[in-house]
Amino acid sequence: MKIGYLGPEATFTHVAVQSVFKEDEHIAYSSIPVCMDSVAEGEVDFAVVPIENSVEGSVTTTIDYLVHEQPLKMIGEIIIPIRQHLLMTKDQADRVNEIEIIYSHSHALAQCHPFLHNQYKYTKLEPVTSTSAAAKIVSEQPNECIAAIANEFAAKKYGLEIVASDIHSNSYNHTRFIVLQRADSHTETHFFQKNHTKATFVIMMPENRAGALHQVLSAFAWRQIDLSKIESRPMKTGLGNYFFIIDVEMGYDDVLLPGVKQELEALGFTVEVVGSYSTISL
Repeated sequence: MKIGYLGPEATFTHVAVQSVFKEDEHIAYSSIPVCMDSVAEGEVDFAVVPIENSVEGSVTTTIDYLVHEQPLKMIGEIIIPIRQHLLMTKDQADRVNEIEIIYSHSHALAQCHPFLHNQYKYTKLEPVTSTSAAAKIVSEQPNECIAAIANEFAAKKYGLEIVASDIHSNSYNHTRFIVLQRADSHTETHFFQKNHTKATFVIMMPENRAGALHQVLSAFAWRQIDLSKIESRPMKTGLGNYFFIIDVEMGYDDVLLPGVKQELEALGFTVEVVGSYSTISL
């Protein structure tokens, strides 16, 4: 099978893909929308993109493109820990206290702020497009006393040495990646269990009316259905117009969740089941 993912190589998205789809062909794409388009157009069988980070929050580009532009279905979820390391070339590794510039993605720089503030308060921090790109930049300048913040996979790919391990400030930092497929596709993957453990709903209001959120929550609450996430996003049809995206801690069953859908539709909401899927935690 062909698996599209948000590139470049050696990013955390690539780590998620490598961990689950070990034997398949992996194809990197430059952006989340392009990656999602690739599966919609049949270039790849599945697409893997980030949807939420436990520190930075939701990846709104993924949510908005899924709802407004490319209605794919979620067939799996991969959760990986985010471990950040300080990398240098082997020739410069003994100059770890003399680093002039540290490159990384802006999120990674933020995640490592306490370490950077304590150890490299006066060192220039240079944001780049990804942690993998930062590692590549450092590898291409072996004579410069510079460093990158990236993962272990990037260190191996670009031949860099880890001079400081686990420099992130939050040990509970994880990212959720979703595996997407065309709605009309029936390609199966054995990596995800058939007994689905989560479902995702997109619920749209017919108008901005008082009590709408209460009605939505009540439909789940009286059935004692556990929600792991609820978020509102703009409909992009005018100020004050929003939709809800809701993650439910159970797969789409034969009774309870269809009952929620029918109840909300009777109240005038538009309800879409984006996916019913299982999770792989690494």
